[in-house]
Parts: sequence; C-alpha cells; structure tokens
Amino acid sequence: MGNTTEPTASKTSRYAHAWRALRHRNFRLFFTGQSISLIGTWMTRIATAWLVYRLTGSALLLGVVGFAGQIPTFLLAPFAGVLVDRLNRRNLLVWTQVLAGVQSLAMAALTLAKVITIHEIIALSAFQGLINAFDMPGRQAFLVQMVSEGEGNPDKQDLGNAIALNSSMVNMARLIGPALAGIVIAAVGEGYCFAIDGFSYIAVVVSLLMMVIPLASPRSASAPMLEQLKEGWSYVTGFPPIRTILTLFALLSLMGMPFVILMPIFASQVLHGGPHTLGFLMGASGVGALVSALSLAFRKTVRGLTTMIQISAAVFGAALVLFGLSRNLLLSLLLMTVVGFGMMQGMAASNTVIQTLVPEDKRGRVMSYYTMAFVGMAPFGSLLAGALAHRFGAPHAIMITGTFCLAGALWFSTRLKSIRAIIRPIYIEMGIVQSPLEPAMEDRAGSN
Repeated sequence: MGNTTEPTASKTSRYAHAWRALRHRNFRLFFTGQSISLIGTWMTRIATAWLVYRLTGSALLLGVVGFAGQIPTFLLAPFAGVLVDRLNRRNLLVWTQVLAGVQSLAMAALTLAKVITIHEIIALSAFQGLINAFDMPGRQAFLVQMVSEGEGNPDKQDLGNAIALNSSMVNMARLIGPALAGIVIAAVGEGYCFAIDGFSYIAVVVSLLMMVIPLASPRSASAPMLEQLKEGWSYVTGFPPIRTILTLFALLSLMGMPFVILMPIFASQVLHGGPHTLGFLMGASGVGALVSALSLAFRKTVRGLTTMIQISAAVFGAALVLFGLSRNLLLSLLLMTVVGFGMMQGMAASNTVIQTLVPEDKRGRVMSYYTMAFVGMAPFGSLLAGALAHRFGAPHAIMITGTFCLAGALWFSTRLKSIRAIIRPIYIEMGIVQSPLEPAMEDRAGSN
C-alpha cells in the first residue's frame, strides 16, 4: 500500500514544483496580465512584418524596420539599467506599458485610415525600441521582487522557476499570437492586429497596479550615472561566467535571431504561401519555444544550465541551416519547431544563470547588458540578414547565419570548464550545491 502511494505523491509533488513561483501573488498577477498582453504583442510583430513586405516588397526594408525598432535599445539600455537600479521598478513598468499601448494604437489608426507609409512604420518602430530600452531590463530585474516576500533575497529556485514560467508565458503567446495574426490579417487587415495589441496593454497595467510591493531600502543614487555605468560594465566584463554567456548570447542575437525578419519571404516566395503560412511558421517556432520553457519549469535546480546553453546554441544553429535548405512546408514547420526550442532553451538558461549569480545592487545594470545582447545586437543582425537576403536570397542568408551560431556553440564549449570552476564555489555558498564532495559523475554531467 505504502509503495503504491509514494510514487503518486512524488509525481504530484513534481508537478507542484513546476509551478511553485505562482505561489507569490505578485507573480500571479504579472503572469495573468502579461499572458493577455503578449498575445497582442506577437500579433503586432507579425502584422508589422507583413505590412512592410506588402507595401514595399523589399527584404532590405524589412531589415531596416527591424533595425529602427531595436537600435534604441542598444544605445540606451546601459543608461536605462542605471535608472532601473535607482527607481521604483513597478512604476517604471506601468509607464512603459502605457506608452507601448499608445504606440500600437497609433499604428492601428494610421493603418486603418490607409495613410500609413514606410516612414511612419520606421518612426513608430523606433519609438517602441525606445520604450523597450527601459522596459526589458526593468522587467527582468522586477522578477526578483515578484518572487520575494519582503526585502530579503528571493528563493533562487523560485527565481529560476519564475524565469521559466515567464518564458512559457511568452511562448504560449508566441504560439497563439502569430496564428491569430494570420487569421486577422487575411480577414480584415493588419490594422486590427495593432488595435487588439493596443487595448491588450490594459491587462498588464491593471495587474501591475494591483500588486502589493514591500517597501525596499532606498537605493543609493548619490554616485554619478557615468560612474555607476562604469561599475556595471566592469562587473560584466570582469566576471568570466557572465562575460562569456553574454558574448555567446550577443553572437546568437546578431546572427541567428533575425531569422524572424525573413519569415515573410520564406512564407511567400520560398514556400509559396500567404499570411496563414507566415502565421504557421511563427507558430511552429512558438511551439518549440514553449516546449523548451516548460521543460525548464520542471527543473528543480539551476545546475546543468551552462551545458544546456552550449547544446541549445548548437541545436539552434543546425536547425537554421537545415531550414534554409528546406522547400517543403511540413519539413520547414518541423525545423521551425526545433529553431524555437533551441532559441528559447539558450535564452532562458542564460537568463537564469545570470540572475542567480548577479548581486542585487547591480541587477538592473547587468540585465541591461543582457538586454543589449538579446535585443541590442538584433538591429545589426536585422540589417545584416536583410542585406544577405537581398544579395544571396533568404535561404542562403539563413544558412550563413546558422553556421555562425554553430561556430559560437563550439567556442563556448572551450570555455565551459573554466566557467564551471568559478560558478561552483558560488553555488556551494548559496546552497544550490550541497557539498564540494559531491559524486564525480555529477561533475562530468555538467552539474554547474
């Protein structure tokens, strides 16, 4: 009898463990509001790409719009990180969400009035990039407060689970949003996608305002901004684990992640489809990313994530190369699923390792450099992808960028041993690793 009950209880406990960050009320509110808003965000991303390609038919201009939407983040994120370490993070996020809603409604009004041009799209994309420069590091740093019950440091396992659940939420929206966008675009046009997105921000603003945030000790703002900026940069460049992870992540963002920019070309020219095909491709990528995020949510420890970063970069690059070779819709959808899995596995694993290691007083600044690596390198990647597609064609462009991602995974593997040697004592001090005398087999499996 006891033998029968024990495995069942263990199985139930495992599933409860996978959702443990939701026991925090603030994170539950955030999770609910963002789940609604992010569907609209993904609808806007697909609608913008399709609108640009419909108006211009230019792969290069797809890259230009991507550049305009991301270059402000590259230029401003470090300064935004200093402000995130100084300001009330919840209030900052309320303002970024309100402004993002205004941006989407402006896109909707111009598109529905049939007066929008490529110039307005570029300008409004740049405005969204300006918002993101503050929103993304603020959001990443605020995760810590949402899984804290006071001024103390959060449970590191709850933080890792919150990051995984946040990634699951993003990718559930990534799955639903593009498919819904394809239907809406085909039925009534791109403008309604922008309108839905604009109103969806109400949900996340309400969720933020409903949170009860414990009063934290005042953050010191006495040091000049440039001095704090230099301090954050010195920490990032002087701490090998974070430096190495961010370097790989920047390469993947530069070479690999702009594949999204070229998806309208694959949907229309390579696979001979329309907006539905574009929605299916992006939805397939979302399925893979969602599976990845859920698999991370079921993890009980952050151990093993550095090895995961290496493997996911290789999977991401290889899948991009093969996708560039495919001319079959079903095969392309399968490969997009693998692309999404590799991309999200590396992104969430990198985020979790960095958030676990970084001290609280530098969190905003470090996450601003994470934002630079994630979003800030993408504008240059968008221009590069657009230029390569213009010169060699979209399939060859994807194969070239995928090859660079594979090379990055190989480089990272040469740094793994030294990274683990530095991380392990920190994990022991945190209690993540129970003893320095753990079985050697765990070390060989990449326990750090």
